[in-house]
Amino acid sequence: MDEQTAVQRLKAGDISGLEFLVLRYQVKALRVANLITRDLSLAEDVVQDCFLRLIRSIQNFDHHRPFEPWFMRSVIHAAMKAAQQSSRNIYTESETDETWFENLFGYGQSAEAEVEALEFQQQVLDALQKLSPRQRAVLVQRYFLGWSEKEMVIELGIAPGTVKWLLNTARARLRALLEKKGAQR
Repeated sequence: MDEQTAVQRLKAGDISGLEFLVLRYQVKALRVANLITRDLSLAEDVVQDCFLRLIRSIQNFDHHRPFEPWFMRSVIHAAMKAAQQSSRNIYTESETDETWFENLFGYGQSAEAEVEALEFQQQVLDALQKLSPRQRAVLVQRYFLGWSEKEMVIELGIAPGTVKWLLNTARARLRALLEKKGAQR
């Protein structure tokens, strides 16, 4: 079965379509939700709710568009809402550049470099927790899901300038937090 067939089956009320989509997207959706909420059990609830809502909202899905961005947008929105309700946000400011953020999750060659990379990843995850849910969401969309700014504009339905502003603000706050901890590369 492929994604299009799964969506068609789900639209027809065949639950095997949902099973295929869950198997295909559950791990990625959970990672996205966890990066935004920074709470694994909350992220699991968010993803489960998104799959349940998928059953009710699949009729609204335009089969001419790709499924993954449509579904991930739902996960991101639900994770942001859940994170905002848990209200664990700390804010800071700073300047940054695109290249620095594209290398945040790099891995080293040696065992020592691997350990350093894992420590740095933990510092990044800790710093992400201190951002607002919306800031975490735009960073996840850009750097974890790999969405271009153009794709973000289309999927979020907001102006290009707003996407740029959100990304710049989120990157600035994350960089300031990392520099404050001495985690700059």
